[in-house]
Amino acid sequence: SRHVPGPSLAPNPGFWTTESVVSAHQFGHAPYAVTVVDFLASIRTESARFAACLRAGSWDASVPSCPGWTLADLAWHLTEVQHYWASIARDLLLDPGNVTKLERPPNDDLPDLFDDRSAALSSALERHPAATRCWSWAEDGWSIGWVRRRQAHEALIHRVDAELAVGSRTDVDPDLARDGVDEVLTNMVFGIPEWADFIPDESVVTLSVDGGPVIGMRFGRMVGTGPESGTDYDFETLVPAEPAGPVVAGTPQAVDLWLWGRGSEEDLRTNEPELVSRIRAILADATQ
Repeated sequence: SRHVPGPSLAPNPGFWTTESVVSAHQFGHAPYAVTVVDFLASIRTESARFAACLRAGSWDASVPSCPGWTLADLAWHLTEVQHYWASIARDLLLDPGNVTKLERPPNDDLPDLFDDRSAALSSALERHPAATRCWSWAEDGWSIGWVRRRQAHEALIHRVDAELAVGSRTDVDPDLARDGVDEVLTNMVFGIPEWADFIPDESVVTLSVDGGPVIGMRFGRMVGTGPESGTDYDFETLVPAEPAGPVVAGTPQAVDLWLWGRGSEEDLRTNEPELVSRIRAILADATQ
């Protein structure tokens, strides 16, 4: 995955960090009414729901949306992630190597440690203005505001994971989900490194969220060799395009959760179901 932990469940920005990605933000968005989301409030709300699941569930419960993970693994993952970004934000770090490593405690201590690290994240993000500079794996991130947004969606998606593990689902805020559609495509999918080529094919699809946004996406392949690792890459991806072609539509909640692999294709509306599967296959590695 590009931005999810490896086998150790440690925060790992993935190859985009080491290979100096150049993000693309020239979206094919149709105009829509932008709703300002209070990302700090979202972090607190979603983290509180996550914590409630930790205290209600069994540590060895499997997480259906994260194959191979237990609730304990998920608890540790989000605890570590929130500690990581709390450290970045609190000290306005410009080098993530300066983050102090957190040691995994016994499972029964995870809820209290999560509460502590989550409170630290909220406090650190509230302390500084949104434009304040700090490290980010995204070239055009590097601000407290970027971290607030990314961590609001991180908390939302893993809250959903925790609820799936304990068998209790609560609603998703439609405004947060609407922003989440843009956020996941911006940070996890769109963007071709300057050392790679995008080879387009003839397929364009339009992703239409009820109430907006409407996003055009072109299929193609990213091909190139990472200058630092020497790794050869050749995989199917998507880039922004003018809206055209077949349409995949749904509510903000349905589209956001589907893009993240936490929702059902049955909640979407389209006459081209094979495109739904094709899009999800592209996002699969980026949205674990």
